[in-house]
Order: sequence, then structure tokens, then C-alpha cells
Amino acid sequence: MKSIWSMNTEIEKREALIGGLKTDVAVIGAGMAGILIAYHLQKYGVQVVVLEADRIAGGETKNTTAKITSQHGLIYQNLIKNLGKEQARLYAEANERAINEYETLITKENICCHFMRLPAYLYSEKEQLCLEEEAKAAEILGISSRFCTESNLPFAIKGAVCFEHQAQFQPLEFISALSKQLTIYEKTRVLSVKGHMIYTERGDVFADHIVFATHYPIINVPGLYFMRQHQERSYVLALANAQKLDGMYYGIDKNGLSFRNFEDILLLGGSGHRTGENTMGGAYDFLRIKANEYYNGHKELAYWSAQDCIPHDSIPFIGRYSRIRPYWYVATGFKKWGMTSSMISAKIISDEITGEKNPYKELFSPQRFHYGLSHKKLVKDIGISIKGLARGHFLRKAVKCPHMGCELHWNKDEACFECPCHGSRFNDKGELLDDPAQNGIKKLPN
Repeated sequence: MKSIWSMNTEIEKREALIGGLKTDVAVIGAGMAGILIAYHLQKYGVQVVVLEADRIAGGETKNTTAKITSQHGLIYQNLIKNLGKEQARLYAEANERAINEYETLITKENICCHFMRLPAYLYSEKEQLCLEEEAKAAEILGISSRFCTESNLPFAIKGAVCFEHQAQFQPLEFISALSKQLTIYEKTRVLSVKGHMIYTERGDVFADHIVFATHYPIINVPGLYFMRQHQERSYVLALANAQKLDGMYYGIDKNGLSFRNFEDILLLGGSGHRTGENTMGGAYDFLRIKANEYYNGHKELAYWSAQDCIPHDSIPFIGRYSRIRPYWYVATGFKKWGMTSSMISAKIISDEITGEKNPYKELFSPQRFHYGLSHKKLVKDIGISIKGLARGHFLRKAVKCPHMGCELHWNKDEACFECPCHGSRFNDKGELLDDPAQNGIKKLPN
């Protein structure tokens, strides 16, 4: 199940770390966030190395739909209501600037990655009023937006919010070109981090500053990120002989669909669920039913899935990992918008390390707590975790997650074990697929 990006792009392999070293900054994780953070730091003249457990872009980056957009669902009216216009404006501005930063960087480095400016639509087949309100909220915050009732989707809609001047690209072409400028050690799994020391399978690294860009933080304490977000999966089909759209589309309804084109290929996404809650399967089948309904004569070229960290207040955690580790930094909780969030992470964290001021630092600070946006989801996540932990510890036949001992569930579509508590995933042999767990399953059912 390779993504269309992985099928089309091969990234140059790098050697593993041999022995120890000392550096100004060590970035753990060579996905989009880690590569952009390292790139920006290096441009500041900082000595930086990147440590990657497997391959460059080998995690969630290779599975993204690669929309570079400030349109993140029905978010702006909620931000205004709960945080006020100024904080909401900062969120909108940070994401709009991230789009421009990509375009500037791609032009400067002369990267061929199918970067394209085009509109992004947030649509519904059932709702209208909430989309009208979202369009007004976005406009108040400085985003070029409008409400409309027509689209070139293959079905009727009640309404849509159109954000102008958004973008999309081929993520692996981009990261392949950018990573060539950086010192990266692949096949170098981090086993533990204590103070300024990083212990890996290949040698130890001392760094003045350490950045965790591992999608989900691999250190539980300090930080407690396992209590502050959960993970969700979504699924994608790549279709030939389908429709050429005028922009990117994202549905807000239950079972809403995502659409974008890559050249003559249509990416059809959806079937989202909390990780660990697809025991009956059917996620890909649902998308295939929709593809057959909308696109006669299409051909399926690829299918794959992706995983996203969902913070309770819908704002990523970007900045210092913990008050008691001021030289640790983290980039996580990107929800489903990892491309813009990765660029914001690069700007905030590189500014933090080099002592530059950043206007978005406080909004994205991991030390924040927005009660109005967070408390209901926090209570729900705690309840799910307690249930999973109890079943893992008291059911004799439970398959346990090595992260914290929660009961694992089988994902029929992906043929893997998944943790509903924190989102770790393992193949049918018990080998680790996704963090926060750092080890495979010790005991599998007979």
C-alpha cells in the first residue's frame, strides 16, 4: 500500500550514524517538520544533525495528501469565540504565511515539486449556515474567502467556503531536494533521551538543543503529551480517469470526502476514525463505493492511509517541550494539516533556538491550556485511555501495547494492531509501525 508519492519518487539513502558526536542541535525525525526545522536552523548558521529511525519521509510525510492550506475545517469561528479575534488572527496569519514561505523557498532553491496555487473549498451536502459563518470569520481575520453554493464536485452541495490562493505540491519531490543540503543519519533509532544526551542504536549524540519531530512525542515525562492529544486515521484512493477539479475540497459532514488532483490523478480521501476503532474494516470499501458512484470507468492506481495527532484545542504544540527541559523542543498535534504546521514549526523553533522573536510563539506554546476548547475532549480521551488500560491489564487474552499497556485492537483494513489510547500501531508480526511506542509487541495471540 504505497502512496502515489512513494511510487513516483525515490529519496537518496543516507548512512547510519557510526559512533558518537556532538552538535549544536539534534533533530529527531526526518519527516516534513524535521527537515524544515533543520533547514531553517542551518540557514541561521547553526550546526544541526537529523536522526531518523528508518528513512527520510518514511513516516506520515509520505502518506499526506499534501494540501498547503490555512483552511482547517470549521475552526475560525470557534477560535474567535473561545480565544478572541487577536489569537484567531494570529492562527490565520501563521498559516497564510506558511503557504507563502513554501512558495518562496521552492523558488529560491529551484525545487521542481509540482507546487501550484489554487483555491481550497470547505463544503457540505447538508449544512449552510455554519459555512456562511466560517466564511465571515475567515474574512474578518484577513483570509481571502467567500461563501458559494456551487462547485464542480460530482454531487450537489448546500454550500462551501472558498479560500483563495492556497496551494498543493508533491511532498516527496520537495523533501528529496531539500534534504540533500542536510546532515541526516538514517536507520538510527533513538532509544532514549536524558538531558542533553541522545542514546541511539548506533552511538550517542550530545546536543545543546534537541528537537522532537517524531510525529508523536516519544518521551512521556515531562510533557505528558499522551494526555493532551489522540490519533486518528484516514484513507485515500488514487484514481485515474476521474475528474479534474478547480481546487482542493474537504467535506465537513459525517463521512465527508476529501478531493485533490495530482496531474491527471484524483486523490479521493475519507473514512476517518480514531486509531483503534476500525475492527470491522470497510474504510477502503466505502471509498471504492463512492468512486464507482461518481466516476464511471475510473482505474484505481494506489490506496493508502495516514495518521494524524489531534490536540484537544485543535492547535498544534510547537515550541519548548517542557518548562523543566528548556533545551528540548517539540512539534506535534498537526491535526490533519501537517504541511502548513511543519512550516510554522520550522519558523517558531528555529527562532526560539537562535533567540529571535516570533509573534506566534505563545499561541502555539505547548505550555498553554485553553479550557474552553479542551476540557470536553480531555475528559473523553481520559475515559478511553482508562478503559483501554483496564482491559489491557485485566483481560488475560488482551494484546497489550508496549507503550503503556493498553489493549490493542485489530484494524481489518490495514491488517495491523492499533492502540485506541495513544495510537501506536504494529504489523501482524508485532513489529512497530507508528509511535509513541518504541518497541514491538512481546507476546502475540496464538
